[in-house]
Amino acid sequence: MARGRLLVYLGAAPGVGKTYDMLGDGRRRAARGTDVVIGFVEDYGRPLTRQMAEGLETVPRTTLSYRGSTFTEMDLDAVLARHPRVVLVDELAHTNVPGCRHRKRWQDVEELLRAGIDVLTTVNIQHLESLGDVVEQITGVRQRETVPDDVVRRADQIELVDMSAEALRRRMAHGNVYPPEKVEAALGNYFRTGNLTALREIAMLWVADRVEEALLRYRRDHGIQHPWGTRERVLVALSGGPEGGTLIRRAKRTASRGAGGEFLAVHVRRGDGLATVSPRLLDDQRALVDDLGGSYHTVEGDDPARAILDFARRVNATQIVIGATRRSRLKEVFTRGVGESVIEGSGEDIDVYVVTHSEAAHGRLLHRRARPARRAGEGS
Repeated sequence: MARGRLLVYLGAAPGVGKTYDMLGDGRRRAARGTDVVIGFVEDYGRPLTRQMAEGLETVPRTTLSYRGSTFTEMDLDAVLARHPRVVLVDELAHTNVPGCRHRKRWQDVEELLRAGIDVLTTVNIQHLESLGDVVEQITGVRQRETVPDDVVRRADQIELVDMSAEALRRRMAHGNVYPPEKVEAALGNYFRTGNLTALREIAMLWVADRVEEALLRYRRDHGIQHPWGTRERVLVALSGGPEGGTLIRRAKRTASRGAGGEFLAVHVRRGDGLATVSPRLLDDQRALVDDLGGSYHTVEGDDPARAILDFARRVNATQIVIGATRRSRLKEVFTRGVGESVIEGSGEDIDVYVVTHSEAAHGRLLHRRARPARRAGEGS
């Protein structure tokens, strides 16, 4: 039996319209003749959401008692027995009441997918497990209910339900999210403009990274070697020499000039395993890359220039930053340096910056590019 498909409606905060959009999708599918049911939807008394659910078949919930109180949960066995083509399951990060087969709703969803049922679901960015600390720092609220990032990343489709902070606050003020008695407290705490703006940016960046993963996978699967400049991605090549800190900071500044830019660092380790650089220096440079928000990578190869270029194309880098040579002029006469080999092999799709530093043999500014689109040193 083929596995079902998972579509996730992802939002930055409660009230942006995830459940409403999910229900709208369900209604459109049902209108086309698809067998759609509601497994679990929570409307929180919102009239528009409740209205959107009208006309869709709902599988009755199961009732459980816990600590003297009564709760309703999705009846997983009833949904499996009904076996629709598509089921709508709200609040992916929800923790089930003890007595359910699974502790978490995302585990219920996994069982539905294994049964060949397509699932539409919703989740807010603050419920992703890896973002708990960041969200707490921003909002002061620790999320108790979380879902592993990989569960969402493996979704066949992710729809970002976006809304500006101002629009969401207006929706709150009009009573379209919480009851009137809760609005003032919500606007003054979790739903402050700064909080919502930060959460919105986190959601956008998370989705952008997921899209980037899909792009890299597409390029790999289709054997596409040349980079696609969808956004500026700067790769700094670290030899393990003392100039590494200078190069890392230059790469960070270059990447920061464009919206969504990022930088990576790569060190080529010799294939024979012999260490030719200071481990302490590399450890310090790795820490600096982490502090500046980059990612550090190590690859193996006996031809450093080829290894750098292969890695650059694999990660879709648009620029490479390397240091000016520390070799003597005599050695340059008889052998080609890594920098020259990188420039020669970069072709038309990757710009190469060769950056001077205090440890360079010649002490001169040398900015060269694979394409002479700008004069030397411009934009540095």
